[in-house]
Amino acid sequence: MNDLLVIAFPSEAKAEAVRQKLFDMQKEYLIEMGDAVVAVKDAEGHIKLNQLFNTTAIGGVSGMFWGALIGLIFMMPLAGAALGAASGAVSGALTDFGIDDKFMKEAAEVIPPGGAALFVLVRKMTTDKVLEGLKGAGGTVLRTSFEKSKDEAIRAALSAHAS
Repeated sequence: MNDLLVIAFPSEAKAEAVRQKLFDMQKEYLIEMGDAVVAVKDAEGHIKLNQLFNTTAIGGVSGMFWGALIGLIFMMPLAGAALGAASGAVSGALTDFGIDDKFMKEAAEVIPPGGAALFVLVRKMTTDKVLEGLKGAGGTVLRTSFEKSKDEAIRAALSAHAS
């Protein structure tokens, strides 16, 4: 079962630093994340999502490869590559996995201009070690789907002073 954690930060740099800290913990097998996205609100109130994967680009490259391969069979590799890249890019743009983009944009509306929110989809975690790693990171928990005791422990760890 996946759990969602949304933390607001005063700046994009702070949110990215905490996301990087979580990636480092994932390399140590302390946490397994399904997705980790930073939503940034600019001065005009527009929200930009800094996602891990650009599905449009991945779809385009994949489509180009398969299009060229199929095009080789019909002696038209360039046409196949072009059609494959176009169809792959379209399918990639329509594909969304992890946390829903619409949900993230709606939830990030509450952060002030210049602020950022970190959205983390947690599959598994070694709670005590992850909380120790996040101790003193700052930020305000906006939403969580963790049970009450874990929710309170996360809030306490973020607001605690780092040792």
